[in-house]
Amino acid sequence: MKSSRLQLITALTLIVFVVSLRLLPHPANFAPVAAVALFGGAVLPRRLALWVPLGAMVVSDLFIGFYSMMWMTWGCYLLVALASSHWLRKPSLPRGVALTLLSSLFFFVVTNFAVWLTSGMYAHTWTGFARCYEMALPFFRNTALSDLLYSGMLFGLYALANRMALRRPDSAIGTRSAAA
Repeated sequence: MKSSRLQLITALTLIVFVVSLRLLPHPANFAPVAAVALFGGAVLPRRLALWVPLGAMVVSDLFIGFYSMMWMTWGCYLLVALASSHWLRKPSLPRGVALTLLSSLFFFVVTNFAVWLTSGMYAHTWTGFARCYEMALPFFRNTALSDLLYSGMLFGLYALANRMALRRPDSAIGTRSAAA
């Protein structure tokens, strides 16, 4: 992405996309936040890529409501964007799928560990620990499916847009002719 204005527009569009889909009714944990963090990390400058998931979470959580573990959730998405800014600068399908699934797993492990540790819902025993993760499995399925779906959609549309832009003759991209 070349223009800083285009990068800013892309970032704001991604934030609006996430906020909109988080505010609309959806199955639990079926949201595009990690996918946008992955995509933003791959195509935006790192500074902007980190602000995209954070901005989307802050704005949508203003409407949904704040919760005790939001810092953990927000931190996970920041780390996903950071990982993507390193590993997906030259995206490929195998790398993209692998990082998407690893991001889903990372989010599942970290946030459910925090639930087990801080919520008081589960005993601080091996049985309570296992029960916490067992009860979270349906949420993991939704997280992984939405991450794969939305990541595929974002990266696919981006690749299609780039392919279409490459097929345009120079005169169609906005260069001025001598007659103008």
